[in-house]
Amino acid sequence: MSELNLILLGPPGAGKGTQAERLQDDFQVPFISTGDMLRANVKGGTELGREARNYMDAGELVPDDLIVAMVAERLQEDDAEDGFILDGFPRTIEQAHALDRQLSELSRRVTAVLLIDVPDSDLVRRLSGRRVCVKAGHNYHIEFDPPKHEGVCDQDGSKLIQRDDDKPEVIRNRLRVYHDQTEPLVDYYDEQGVLRKIDGTRDPTDVHDHIRAVIATLRLEENV
Repeated sequence: MSELNLILLGPPGAGKGTQAERLQDDFQVPFISTGDMLRANVKGGTELGREARNYMDAGELVPDDLIVAMVAERLQEDDAEDGFILDGFPRTIEQAHALDRQLSELSRRVTAVLLIDVPDSDLVRRLSGRRVCVKAGHNYHIEFDPPKHEGVCDQDGSKLIQRDDDKPEVIRNRLRVYHDQTEPLVDYYDEQGVLRKIDGTRDPTDVHDHIRAVIATLRLEENV
């Protein structure tokens, strides 16, 4: 069986993490979150982690080349032999070029870039509707998973609040940043012929089924 090397793109709230976890179970390839990987390297005191900590302690962004080196190291672990799922990386054209160089050195390539597409208006509704209880952090959604009594946690009776990062104006700003960064990436991967758009407005199970169908088609095309 050929490798399954996937990149998931999509705005905040599109459900990338949910789909990545399902695909990891389906195909037995690791779901690699660069944020988690960076934290693990720093906590573990690896050589790359120590370099990253120097930048973080100085209040600077960790350079792309260092992040890509961590990704390349992670991709050489045994569990990634048959493939990988990258969530939220690359975020910029520069990161995409650096990732391509590393994959080429490993004689590997990206199988597909799955763009989970959701209109901004839907995302604002999804994210701004979230509520969390102040006592224990239980989660609700005013539209999709409302409490029995408005503003009150079903489990402990504490007050439900909207977190600052779930406020509409904050979400719209995050989406502007996402579009500015990601639209060039969409064009880049489209030109390479590996971009596949997925309708992210549907139920998560339907989205999952669509992604599986796309992967099945890709594998059939490989064998033609």
